[in-house]
Amino acid sequence: MANTKSAEKRIRQAARSKERNRSYRTRMRGAIRALRADAESGNNEAARAALPKTLSLIDVTAQKGVIHRNTAARYKSRLTRLVERQAPISE
Repeated sequence: MANTKSAEKRIRQAARSKERNRSYRTRMRGAIRALRADAESGNNEAARAALPKTLSLIDVTAQKGVIHRNTAARYKSRLTRLVERQAPISE
């Protein structure tokens, strides 16, 4: 247990940050799941429409420091590649 005022404050701040980070991470993961489901089910138009929104969410999550920037880049690369394979632009 915390022995000083500053340690007690850090505990409160950490709890708030944890909730905020969990919210960002959950939104990002949900968007990724939905995008993958659209791409793999053959719903190409929906996957293409969801890609920019999902990439933006990943960028925001990385900007907030919830995930590492290299992790964000990896997610974005893999999702873009998935959508391109399922629904090429030259259709």
